[in-house]
Amino acid sequence: MSQHAPFDPTNPHQAPGASHAAGSPASAADINRWRQYLADERAEARVYRDLAQNRDGEERDILLALAEAEGRHEAHWLQLLGERAGRPRPASLRSQLLGFLARHFGSVFVLALAQRAESRSPYASDPSATPAMVADEQIHEEVVRGLATRGRNRLAGSFRAAVFGANDGLVSNLSLVMGMAASGVGSSVVLFSGVAGLLAGALSMGAGEFISVRSQRELLAATRPTQITLAAAPLLDIEHNELLLVYLARGMSREAAEHRVAERMGLLDCDCDPSLSLRPELPETKDQHEAVGTAWSAAASSFCFFASGAIVPIVPFLFGVTGIAALVVSAALVGIALLLTGGVVGLLSGTSPASRGLRQLAIGMGAAAVTYVLGLAFGAVVA
Repeated sequence: MSQHAPFDPTNPHQAPGASHAAGSPASAADINRWRQYLADERAEARVYRDLAQNRDGEERDILLALAEAEGRHEAHWLQLLGERAGRPRPASLRSQLLGFLARHFGSVFVLALAQRAESRSPYASDPSATPAMVADEQIHEEVVRGLATRGRNRLAGSFRAAVFGANDGLVSNLSLVMGMAASGVGSSVVLFSGVAGLLAGALSMGAGEFISVRSQRELLAATRPTQITLAAAPLLDIEHNELLLVYLARGMSREAAEHRVAERMGLLDCDCDPSLSLRPELPETKDQHEAVGTAWSAAASSFCFFASGAIVPIVPFLFGVTGIAALVVSAALVGIALLLTGGVVGLLSGTSPASRGLRQLAIGMGAAAVTYVLGLAFGAVVA
């Protein structure tokens, strides 16, 4: 039977609870808690291994290293439990959900959830966990945050347009429908107004996103240094040339700029001090516009998702529902959609999906309520 050494207060890696021997008396609550930790550690290790299957290179190695670390934590609880480990128990619902998503999707959403899970580790307040395990969980959160950030950056262009396009469609068309209905016009007019708002808004969003992303990419392209210094350097007057100004303008220190000029002028046979050379003319190995996205993909995402959001408020009118009932159903459908879009934003940002969803709901319903009141006022004036 395995047994821990007696607790040593001078050892920072040994927790007070580690003085429990594997066969010594322990409360039922302790055993139940340790068994749950054991199940969760096994589940988290599987999550990281499942995610690693969909990655390659450095990301795969990082995920497998995280799984190995969770295995060390598993060994700690096994040692503490000894024969009391019993049959494997189910992991928590959160860990089971993470495992399901990791096996079937393996996307940035799973990493964002894993980041939140690591940030909620109970080890910091549990005397049975060692300080090293507490530190591990804190570091794991930062590691997963870094991996999730890579995915967020890849989604930053088109996904941003998609999520916020859908949200704009939901809020703007619900506000339009509410305002028109409150003014007293017929349901057919409300429906046609909603359809017009859908088309006008989707086209406007698509065109605006295309221009925005294209302009941003053009601005980024204009800032990239050219290779003109390679061709012009041999022809410059050694005593009076502006090559030094080129490198100073790019942000080099004077020492580094002078060193670079000497290289370009052929006064140095080799790069004798690599720390002084920024090598701005070397071709980039990665698309510098990756985080911006392409103009066409952003425009298409913005158009489609605005339209998909804007169609929700007019669904009851499309099925013949009229009057107050149509407005109630419309508001309910939009409310559900706002909770979902807000939750997605919260999930990807590493914050609470519930709080972000409720924030989106409050803002959307607030805008709709204001336009409804304005529609009532406008209808009363016209009448």
